[in-house]
Amino acid sequence: MRLPLPLVLLLLLPPCALSSGMAKRSYSTHDYYVLEHRPLGHASLDECVSRLGLEVIEQVGELDNHWLVRRRKAARDVSARTTADPVVELLQSLRQQVQRGSTHARSEDLAVAWRVSSSIKYLEPQAPRQRVKRAPPPVRPGDGDVKSNAREVASRLGIQDPTFTKQWHLVNDENPEHMMNVSGLWEEGITGSGVISALVDDGLDYNSDDLAANFFAEGSYDFNDHEDLPTPKLFDDHHGTRCAGQIGAVKNDVCGVGIAYDSKVAGIRILSGPISDVDEAASLNYGYHNTSIYSCSWGPADDGRSMEAPGYLIEKAVLNGIQNGRGGKGSVYVFASGNGAQHDDQCNFDGYTNSIYSITVAAVDFKGLHPYYSEACAANMVVAYSSGSGNNIVTTDVGKNKCATTHGGTSAAAPNAVGVFALALSVRPELTWRDLQHLCVKTAEMINPEDPDWETTAAGRPFSYKYGFGRLDGYSYVKAAQAWEPIKPQAWLEIQPVQIENGTMDILGTMSGGAPITTDGVKNIITITQDMLAQNNLEKLEHITIRVWISHTRRGDVEVELVSPNGIKSVLAARRRYDATNTGFPGWRFMTVKHWDENPVGDWTIRVNDQGSEGEFGNFLGWTMTLWGSTIDASKAKLYEVPVVENLLPPPHEDAVTTTTTPVVATATTKSYAKPTSHLPTDHGSVEGEATKPAFTNKPGGATPTAQDDAAEATETIPSESITPTPDEGWFPDMDNLVSNQKWFFGAVGAVAVFGLSAGIFFWRRAVNRRRRAQYSTLSMGDDVPMSSVARDRGVSGQGTKELYDAFGEVSDDDDVDEETGLTGGRPQDRSPGGLGFHSGFLDDDDPQSARATQTSYRDEPEDNDRLRSHSTSSSRVESPSSSGTGDGSWEHASQQLR
Repeated sequence: MRLPLPLVLLLLLPPCALSSGMAKRSYSTHDYYVLEHRPLGHASLDECVSRLGLEVIEQVGELDNHWLVRRRKAARDVSARTTADPVVELLQSLRQQVQRGSTHARSEDLAVAWRVSSSIKYLEPQAPRQRVKRAPPPVRPGDGDVKSNAREVASRLGIQDPTFTKQWHLVNDENPEHMMNVSGLWEEGITGSGVISALVDDGLDYNSDDLAANFFAEGSYDFNDHEDLPTPKLFDDHHGTRCAGQIGAVKNDVCGVGIAYDSKVAGIRILSGPISDVDEAASLNYGYHNTSIYSCSWGPADDGRSMEAPGYLIEKAVLNGIQNGRGGKGSVYVFASGNGAQHDDQCNFDGYTNSIYSITVAAVDFKGLHPYYSEACAANMVVAYSSGSGNNIVTTDVGKNKCATTHGGTSAAAPNAVGVFALALSVRPELTWRDLQHLCVKTAEMINPEDPDWETTAAGRPFSYKYGFGRLDGYSYVKAAQAWEPIKPQAWLEIQPVQIENGTMDILGTMSGGAPITTDGVKNIITITQDMLAQNNLEKLEHITIRVWISHTRRGDVEVELVSPNGIKSVLAARRRYDATNTGFPGWRFMTVKHWDENPVGDWTIRVNDQGSEGEFGNFLGWTMTLWGSTIDASKAKLYEVPVVENLLPPPHEDAVTTTTTPVVATATTKSYAKPTSHLPTDHGSVEGEATKPAFTNKPGGATPTAQDDAAEATETIPSESITPTPDEGWFPDMDNLVSNQKWFFGAVGAVAVFGLSAGIFFWRRAVNRRRRAQYSTLSMGDDVPMSSVARDRGVSGQGTKELYDAFGEVSDDDDVDEETGLTGGRPQDRSPGGLGFHSGFLDDDDPQSARATQTSYRDEPEDNDRLRSHSTSSSRVESPSSSGTGDGSWEHASQQLR
């Protein structure tokens, strides 16, 4: 029987291709891995996974030959696992067997081991991690609203959006030189039509009247819950919606407008729970054939202690977007620089913001001043406007017609830049990702020229660690884009790592050797010649990346700077007072854009210093440098490939690159990050900015915080580690530690026993009281007894009902206050899984007539905190559903939430 051709083709597809959507994850029952298969290897994918005891789930996003595989957890896996992984160990044993050419193995087994091991290029276990939104918490009431006179612009353009006059970042009448400057483009009909921007964030409210018409569903996905639509579900899932409003809010009669208000916006939800590398990688490529820009206002914690970079899989995904996104012109990745400057945090300690593939955007405020939260570093490219000096960003919020008036941080600066890039691509869609970066460098405008942080580069441009090359001016940028001549393809010159005094770091991350870092520091020189540039087809310089190997007992004491042949200095790492980590810099990669267009021929000097703190010491083991730029001969351009192992010193032999990367395996454990808004203070919108301080003022020998100082700062700024598990992960992700950690186990048992005993005593005493009350006779007619006392004895009053409610350690709805906004309430779908949730009426749609009549904007913070506290206290005494307040005070209401 002959089968129809379509059916034959369908049967030939891999199993994962038969599913239209991505499979949900279940980390509690399965171990997940990413396997990179060599398609021309000697063993098929099926043979490889079968030999390792795995099953194929799906392809990893848009990465060819990368597969998500899994195995069911064995019963013994309930115990805590060390860094060793059974599947990784099995693959390593196969490779060792082949390398030894074991005489104890049968020839058939040896052949299988050779076929399988040579056909697997990369294998990495997967575990979910929580990413941190760079969003501000609400500011205090009374921080001030912008008294805008932008009505003339609104009248001329037919803008009826009620909060447009408060969107000072669009039209700033008090400081007209400080705004995104895009209204002139709108008058020319440049409004972003045809461009799609994706908000990689915590969801997007596609039902909002301000976003629905511009929502691009095909480019949207929920990677936290593995669903098609990025619905905001948690009470604080408003960040992505607010950022989307800055870019693509519709010109209508709701809230304000976006910078590119005729462009499309998609939502990619990753920030509402732990996420593994495989899903993060897929999110950064999702819909990349149609989506032009990925707006990313998140990253490692901005606490001045963290240092984290994307792993191999995520780097490959970003590079895949750069090389294949938008039909080969490259996806545009925009990252917020970070909000941790008040903790001495710097964006060069974040491997996302210091990537050459990212346009890193810092913030300036309403007056063009540097807000004290905005991080400085040599990787900052431009600044855009955000909160500070008494003003915030007004934008769309979660809800049918809700508006936010307290948005800010570098989290809001990045989407403002995305809006400008969307306008540019709407008139010049053929521009590449590097064209957009060149336009940033060449059109950015210097602000606060008296600020001592400004320096002149070798190419004659001003540069600041705080402002990058300057503020992004929408009109200048788009006009330059219209006349821009696309640049040549990318080229690079990679220097072999230099070992200093036999400095080494092995595959386990163990560092040894190196030159001691004395009070005078350590220097080393790499010489670049014209022949080296010619041999690598490199004509003009753009980015420089520097990888360093430094061991130190207190990482925050280390300072690293690079000095060019022309005497231009890039500070790569300055002192971080609260970083007491003793792991040093195990092959960490820094980046600088300060040498853009500089002639690189000559001696490049690296200097490594520390603070000379008593009892702290370290060694400088080695370093390397890579120059990135444009080609001499475009016809000889080649594509860059991410090496599997790139942080060993000395680097591995070329053949060893195919081995499983133990350092990656060791770091692929579940991580907990601080709450998304922990590191941006509540006064981010009210505090006056500055333009009088250099970014890095640390001097060797400066005071180093004591252990007590570190502890105090940790208590103040780093809340207890907590993450929101995904539904698949469950609420006990650390149950694997149950058997090995006996203290935890017996402590939990003890806590349960105490709770049970307390509950038993409570119900026993209540039963005794009931029997005692039953002995009393009914009151006779005429006895004058207050009814309130009877109700109290019968357990009928509001306090009586709440007594049992609190017996289970719960709080009433009326007492449940949003930590970030200070408000009670929330729709049932917005409830946090961690508790009973919020009042169903909190985010319900306002009556359309009353809403438009009053044009009242939703504020993150209540008008009167004292009144809120009074309401919270009094609501515990509510006796009937008809009482005032958002809660109904009834048992039916409580039972619904408990379900």
